[in-house]
Amino acid sequence: MSAEPGAAVHVLGVRHHGPGSARGVRGALEKLQPDVVLIEGPPEADELLALAAHAEMKPPVALLIYAAEEPSRAVFYPFAVFSPEWQAIQYAVTRSLPVRFIDLPQTHQLVPPEAEGTPLAPEPEDSPRVDPLGALARAAGHEDGERWWEHLIEQRQDAEGVFEAVLEAMSALREDEKEPPPREALREAHMRRCIRQAKKEGFQKIAVVCGAWHGPALAKPRPAREDDALLKGLPKTKVAATWVPWTYDRLGWRSGYGAGVDSPGWYAHLWLTPERPVSTWAARIAHLLRDEGLDASSASVIETVRLAEALAALRERNVVGLGELRDAALSVLCSGDATPLALIHQKLEVGTGLGEVPSDAPSVPLARDLAAQQKALRLAPSSEIKLQELDLRKDLDRNRSRLLHRLSLLDIPWGTLGDDARKTTGTFRETWRLQWQPVLAVNVVEASLFGNTVELAATGRVVARATDAAELSTLTALLEASLLAELPSAIDTVLSQVQAFSTRSADVPKLLEAFPALAQAVRYGSVRETPTGPILAIAEGLFERIVIGLPGACVSLDDDAARQRREQLRAMQAAVGLLENKAQGEEWAEALDGLVHRDAVHGLIRGAALRLRLELGLVRNEDLSTLAQKALSPAVPPAEAAAWLEGLIAGNALLLLHRTELWAALDGWLCGLSREAFVEQLPLVRRAFSDFSAAERRAMAERIRDLARAPTAERSEAKREELDQERVAKVLPVLSLLLGVKLDETH
Repeated sequence: MSAEPGAAVHVLGVRHHGPGSARGVRGALEKLQPDVVLIEGPPEADELLALAAHAEMKPPVALLIYAAEEPSRAVFYPFAVFSPEWQAIQYAVTRSLPVRFIDLPQTHQLVPPEAEGTPLAPEPEDSPRVDPLGALARAAGHEDGERWWEHLIEQRQDAEGVFEAVLEAMSALREDEKEPPPREALREAHMRRCIRQAKKEGFQKIAVVCGAWHGPALAKPRPAREDDALLKGLPKTKVAATWVPWTYDRLGWRSGYGAGVDSPGWYAHLWLTPERPVSTWAARIAHLLRDEGLDASSASVIETVRLAEALAALRERNVVGLGELRDAALSVLCSGDATPLALIHQKLEVGTGLGEVPSDAPSVPLARDLAAQQKALRLAPSSEIKLQELDLRKDLDRNRSRLLHRLSLLDIPWGTLGDDARKTTGTFRETWRLQWQPVLAVNVVEASLFGNTVELAATGRVVARATDAAELSTLTALLEASLLAELPSAIDTVLSQVQAFSTRSADVPKLLEAFPALAQAVRYGSVRETPTGPILAIAEGLFERIVIGLPGACVSLDDDAARQRREQLRAMQAAVGLLENKAQGEEWAEALDGLVHRDAVHGLIRGAALRLRLELGLVRNEDLSTLAQKALSPAVPPAEAAAWLEGLIAGNALLLLHRTELWAALDGWLCGLSREAFVEQLPLVRRAFSDFSAAERRAMAERIRDLARAPTAERSEAKREELDQERVAKVLPVLSLLLGVKLDETH
């Protein structure tokens, strides 16, 4: 602390989140009885400080400061109940004392980096101000600054003399410092200016709550003209501020004024349970394990506490810390199994739960509309991951689905749609994975540029993206998403763009990418009672151009392009089946047949086209045998034959398992390869079979083994029985003449 004539300035250097620091600040303020409280924080939020005493305000919460014209440039100032700044705010507002934030205004700090005169500079990685606790811990012979500070400060019940000691320690760290980086110099200059302003206003007892690192710079007087010169002419940008809910796990994230903690849940426990923190913590672990179906007896809780106290004594610690409790719990409650420790860390040490802010806190209209819909649909935001099963035949679930899809379009990923919902053939069920992250508040602000309600903003966002779209696939994806979100105005705009693009596009690969999305749009449109006639008309036009241009799009392809085209053909067939148009199905099957018999087409595509026709039930056994013998004949280059084989067999094994002709042709091809060719093609053949399960590969091997076990005489006799004896008799005299062999009279 320091004092100057006429006014006493008391600098309370703290760690930004810590129960010991918070308890110390509260005690110091009670003792000092200051006239004004100055806190390191954004001055733009001064008008919001009164809300800290609101009955609906429940930490953890955060101040969100963002650039009005570009909300993605934003910063959070989080507060927990054990944050020293939060306790200082509570002390002041409950006593109607003046309280102000004194950090460098974000109107200067959120200026775009490319703006002229921007003072921000990155902090050197080896600077002690990046981790002053680590520097002090290493000086004291400790490796972990977090645990060192916890034992020294956060678990103290008596804060007498702590702030003087912290100021002395930080002064020692900054003794050899030349000049701080430009950003830090500006911040400290502005804080000193605010202190001088408080003096000018006549305050006699001034309490300053700031990060411990800044304490020496604020306690030591400096000429005002130097600070004024430093702060003169700083660039500005317009900013806005509000309160947003926060979570304990996000307190471990560096933000705003710069520090996170590893175990906020443990710190909250120390703040809320100062009398018996060790025994109550062990009891909480036991309750958690029991909730998870694990054994945790009362005797184990007692033994855990005793072991933790013994460990603290062995380690020469005056109090039991989290490290001792963690080791004791591992040994006793977890029976040496480290697996439950991950659960304990997540649920207790870090903590779960989402803070709350008053409904009348400043917010953009979109945020208010979203909150109203969340309440009406009984979808309360939570920091924990929750699975939401929706049945679209129910009005409530359908409305929930619509909201979540609209938020996805706005890049507000509160919910993630399960992959099974995308792949299933059903259309009435969706599974969502919900988790609200505090940073989504920034996404809400950004999305508000497109509209003041969720529906208007989602529509505006889709229209803007459709207008800027340069690819047909982008438009069809937007169309499908708009149908899921039930945005009729956006659907009309996107359809117009799709129609314009599809009419002038002659790029068959792009059309192949677009068609499945249109088929999905028809499917979801029917489920959500959206007119699908215009979409179907566009899809039919695309289909005709695809069928006409397909042969040309499948020639002169390298291996990578062939694999891409194969996936497009698969998706196309699934889309055709989805539309259930018999005429289109026949036309598609005919187009595939053209690929099967066209030698200029890449082998992988020919094999894949044959496979797709097999799935349609349009290939007879004898035709498959003929095609296999042709594709796997010795005249075909081994690489091309392997590609054809890969295209054919990829998919459901059962479809090919009983096709004996195919396995016979494959067996003959492999046996006919030279040693060099076999070694070269073996990886390709193995890759072709790699997607099958072990059981499927075993069944295939048995089929080939059965071929090898067939008696040679029986196979020869079967072949002989197939010969036309009359035709053989006509050929034998010619062969006798050519070979010089005399025929028996019996022949």
